[in-house]
Amino acid sequence: MQTYDVELEKKEILNRYRGLLRVSKGTREDGDGKIIRKAFELALSAHQDMRRKSGEPYIYHPIAVARIAAEEVGLGTTSIVCALLHDVVEDTDIELDYIEAEFGKKVANIIDGLTKMSGYFGQSNSPQAENFRRMLLTLSDDVRVILIKLCDRLHNMRTLEHMSVKGQLKIASETKYLYAPLAHRLGLYPIKTELEDLALKYTEPEIYASIKDKLKATKEQRNRFIRKFIKPIKTSLEELGLDIEIKGRSKSIYSILQKMQKQKVDFEQVYDLFAVRIIVNSKPEREKLDCWNIYSIVTSIYRPNPDRLRDWISTPRSNGYESLHTTVMGQSGKWVEVQIRTVRMDEIAEMGYAAHWRYKEGHVGDSGLDDWLGRIREILDNPQSNAIDFLDDFKLNLFSEEIFVFTPKGDIRKLPKDATALDFAFEIHTEIGSKCIGAKVNGKLVPLSEKLQRGDQIEIITSAKQKPNKGWLDFVVTGKARTRIKQVLKEQTRKKAADGKEILVRKFRNWKLPLNTENMRILCLFFSVMSEQDFYVLVAEDKMPKSSLSYKEIINNYKERKEPIKKVNERPAESNKKAGDLIIGEEDGLDLDYTYAKCCSPIPGDDVIGFITVGDGIKIHRTNCKNAERLMSNYGYRIIKARWAGFPNINHSFFAGLQVTGIDSVGLVSKVTDIISKELKVNMEAVSFKAKDGTFVGNLVLEIDSTHHLEGLIRKIKSIDNHIEVIRTDLE
Repeated sequence: MQTYDVELEKKEILNRYRGLLRVSKGTREDGDGKIIRKAFELALSAHQDMRRKSGEPYIYHPIAVARIAAEEVGLGTTSIVCALLHDVVEDTDIELDYIEAEFGKKVANIIDGLTKMSGYFGQSNSPQAENFRRMLLTLSDDVRVILIKLCDRLHNMRTLEHMSVKGQLKIASETKYLYAPLAHRLGLYPIKTELEDLALKYTEPEIYASIKDKLKATKEQRNRFIRKFIKPIKTSLEELGLDIEIKGRSKSIYSILQKMQKQKVDFEQVYDLFAVRIIVNSKPEREKLDCWNIYSIVTSIYRPNPDRLRDWISTPRSNGYESLHTTVMGQSGKWVEVQIRTVRMDEIAEMGYAAHWRYKEGHVGDSGLDDWLGRIREILDNPQSNAIDFLDDFKLNLFSEEIFVFTPKGDIRKLPKDATALDFAFEIHTEIGSKCIGAKVNGKLVPLSEKLQRGDQIEIITSAKQKPNKGWLDFVVTGKARTRIKQVLKEQTRKKAADGKEILVRKFRNWKLPLNTENMRILCLFFSVMSEQDFYVLVAEDKMPKSSLSYKEIINNYKERKEPIKKVNERPAESNKKAGDLIIGEEDGLDLDYTYAKCCSPIPGDDVIGFITVGDGIKIHRTNCKNAERLMSNYGYRIIKARWAGFPNINHSFFAGLQVTGIDSVGLVSKVTDIISKELKVNMEAVSFKAKDGTFVGNLVLEIDSTHHLEGLIRKIKSIDNHIEVIRTDLE
């Protein structure tokens, strides 16, 4: 049994509490110290016998969450109290009524929003998704619930090494899928960046470590470059008498990986690893002028990329973010992103909604965040959406890039990048979207699926006869549009099903059979129809499934002889499992069948997880697969641990995809295929090469043994020519 130095721990608890008081000093008013002390003592007492998985006293966690809320988000006393008490109702005997009596209704409401849902929601729903949905319902009361929840998640991610591998994957995937985009939407950029990096550390540890090591190895070289880059800018701005601060930094590990994947290049070829921030201390009435003056100075020293200017001062982002961004060519032909903002803008950029509160009563006015929160409430208010549908629609509202478009009268509207004319119609009003038959963009008639560009002016054409159809879901991107379309389609389906049931009641009456759940279950199984409602819809659409047997015979044969139901068009399940490939559910002593997910085509050496599907066994996904990320976020309870058995000594092959690009030259394709098939003896299942304007793109499906085998093959192909790039692709 592990022993602990209780006296030493008491001193450490007191030190951490005093640290919390120090960082919260700037936001405290008279009497606040006593309230914080009272909350601390209650939390200390409630958690006194509890420890974290690391073995540390549990009280370390609420103190850390409270400190993040105060120091990194800039929240005040109420939030500090709630952070200290955020787990007491869930994990101890203390009731919410007691919290309300001691600290007031506001604190009780916030803690109620933070308390995790208990109980089981059934296999058809996701406890994680339902928990997240209910937590967000508190948005209508107090957004501090979400801010404190993000602080809680950040500390959990900082201490994730003490969790099991399965727990790490679940929490990290959920963080990348929902919490990091949520932090971005609320303007908490430093927290968003750290959450992304920490999530990557556990979902793709080798890639994370590789980029981290490369950044460390080039740190001094980058610092010298940034110092040299900043020097002439600082000299020029100080000569103008501006009160400025200039900071230089590298991009985050996660953002560098995103650039590598998007540009399909290696670390060394990512051209804009650097960012410089210029912060000017301006009077409110001079903010715009000072920022544009600084832009003028910077672009007179370094040549700007005209396609990379972003003006979020004239039109701030929906989360209140204001800044001027430009990318300029620095020394040695390196691109550098320059961000220009005032002290006020920087505080909002760093602390997001918390800073927005403090400035809301001043000259800035209401933030676009209020509009965004309003749209989230619209989704939450839809009683027909289940938790998973809600999360999918909600995530669409966490878009990172926005475009600004105009109504016919010149009013500005903010939409996500890739939004369509139909999205715009729903943004104006859900009824306008539902009745939309066409649109004019800049005076030209366009289809509903037309993607809008920054600065477009849109006029919507409607008809009273128009109704939403399922095809609309293929191209709308906003949560508001998708939620309303699904709502209408469900209502249409419900009405059709009612009509179909009425028709079937009469038919069953003629057959002298009761229309009950048992008989409908038999028919649904026989015809492979998912549900009674789907069956009724087929009847209403005059698409009743056909069979050589009458419906009465199907039902009676089953009931009389209890024959197994043979489904129409039934096919045997296909499996690509090879004996001994994987060990599934090892900790539970299970021996389970599985198939490989086609979306990510895992091969030996990939980090993998198993997902328990409904009716299709266990599917094996790579942990960095986007589908797996969503599954781990929404259905963590159906994730099962998996590892390769005997890797790297696996005695059969798998298929993997590669894309090869480069400068086209005589014999180059032949060299690539010769290396693969003749030199390395690798079987090519499929090969296609296309040349265009002096370049070529080749897509190959190869039979390989493992990731080690594949990596060696990639290195060999790259050695043919300095201009050749090779990336792994999925086989779907």
